[in-house]
Amino acid sequence: MLQSSIASLPLLHRGKVRDIYGVDDQHLLIVQTDRLSAFDVILPDPVPGKGQVLTALSNFWFAKLGRVIPNHLTGIRPEDAVKTDADRAQVAGRAFVVKRLKPLPIEAIVRGYLAGSGWKDYKKTGTLCGLPLPAGLQEAQKLPQPLFTPSTKAAAGEHDENISFEQARKLLGEALALYTEAAEYAAGKGIIIADTKFEFGVDGSGKLYLIDEALTPDSSRFWPADQYRTGGNPPSFDKQFVRDWLEASGWDKQPPAPSVPPEVLQKTSGKYHEALRRLAGA
Repeated sequence: MLQSSIASLPLLHRGKVRDIYGVDDQHLLIVQTDRLSAFDVILPDPVPGKGQVLTALSNFWFAKLGRVIPNHLTGIRPEDAVKTDADRAQVAGRAFVVKRLKPLPIEAIVRGYLAGSGWKDYKKTGTLCGLPLPAGLQEAQKLPQPLFTPSTKAAAGEHDENISFEQARKLLGEALALYTEAAEYAAGKGIIIADTKFEFGVDGSGKLYLIDEALTPDSSRFWPADQYRTGGNPPSFDKQFVRDWLEASGWDKQPPAPSVPPEVLQKTSGKYHEALRRLAGA
């Protein structure tokens, strides 16, 4: 599914991956498509089954981490929120009915290892998003402690920008607690969570909730522990495989993105499904 088309509910927003519909004044329907975003650009080709993996894995983590912080799930079946068989077929296995909350315009990124843009930043400045690090670290090396490096949440087609630590400090405790508990669990399943992104929202009273998705291959960097090494990017159960192909293609990272070969999409789908199998046993 590259794009949903729920006829019985009004479409409110179409994001990089998720389509959001209004259910009533208290609830939203979030449909997880098979779209893939890389370098803040939506790719023209879907990754088969990706939306179902994101939904199943998010449901797993929301349940597991619910004692750390409440989340936006309601327990309402997505099939009960729509009215036609065609709509029910679209939401089956790939949607949530959630509370209407005010999203905080911040991506709460937690990094446990030096990889991706963090590694590039460190090579250039010796710091990670302005936070000092010891000299001489290698790519993929474990950081002395997990670091909270928040950024603003950009709209589709725009690039994320780093914001000051002070602007998002109230999220520090929640984000680090979520990452630490998830990383310890994943380690027991043979997976290293190198980094991940959380998003938060508040209700009318200001109570904080975990929203969007949680600890999926879209929002995290998952490495197989038995293949981990420093000095290079380990193989991963996430979209790094597509990122690597795009980097090698010579694309300038400006829209439109190039078409991705079917074999790259299928291998990426396999990596997503393997992450779900290892972490959730599904």
